Amino acid sequence: MGPSANGDVSAGDKCPVDHSSFVKVAGGQKGSSDSKGGCPVDHGGSASKPAGHPPTPSDSLNPLNMMPNLSQHPLSASQRTVLSTSRTQSSIPRPDVNETWDYPSPQQFYNALVRKGYETPEAEVPTMVDIHNFLNEACWGEVQKWEKKFHCDCKDLKLKKFQGRPQDLTPKARMYSWFGVEKPFDRHDWTIDRCGEDVRYVIDYYSAPDEEPGVPAFNCDVRPALDSPSAVFDRARMGAQRIWERVFGPSEAAHEAA
Repeated sequence: MGPSANGDVSAGDKCPVDHSSFVKVAGGQKGSSDSKGGCPVDHGGSASKPAGHPPTPSDSLNPLNMMPNLSQHPLSASQRTVLSTSRTQSSIPRPDVNETWDYPSPQQFYNALVRKGYETPEAEVPTMVDIHNFLNEACWGEVQKWEKKFHCDCKDLKLKKFQGRPQDLTPKARMYSWFGVEKPFDRHDWTIDRCGEDVRYVIDYYSAPDEEPGVPAFNCDVRPALDSPSAVFDRARMGAQRIWERVFGPSEAAHEAA
């Protein structure tokens, strides 16, 4: 199986590192801390605090992403590198204000890793943040493709909330694992606001074979969660289209859309 790439994904001018050669995003098969909120990835979750981590006001959970509002100050006494506190603005709209979500700064990102007990070379954190931001932009692009294809009447999509669920396998990922496919290393649930209607999407993140030595690759399987008749119908139509394209090739409409 493996989640496969079904379209070109461009980093545009959002990401200073060109990840297009090693990040694949699939819509189907193969698949200073402030009040603006965090990014569409749960880096904190309910992970236990490392020993000696003092309670801080930033530990309160944000209900929009179930993660703590991470501090811009170093949480680890062992940190030796000064990490940037600048945050990049995403292209993903928020529902509560006329703004977009902000991605975490390298310092916040590092704090999240420390909180979860990961040992990470500090010098690599900025690149990790670039990859993280690029993946989220690409996944939002896949959500937009689904919505444009089947719900084009709504022109005002917004990401309402999101949550990381790395320990919970989706039914699709579990089924693929029965056939020997490696389980995804992470899962996120995104709830979008479709012009007043809440719609949940699930995203499975898979490691992929490196296309170049030492250059990591990923596959992301983005699709509507099967928790409504509309989502079931959308998934069935998309599956039928992909089977048709494998047998007969892409349609003229697909070529025009590309």
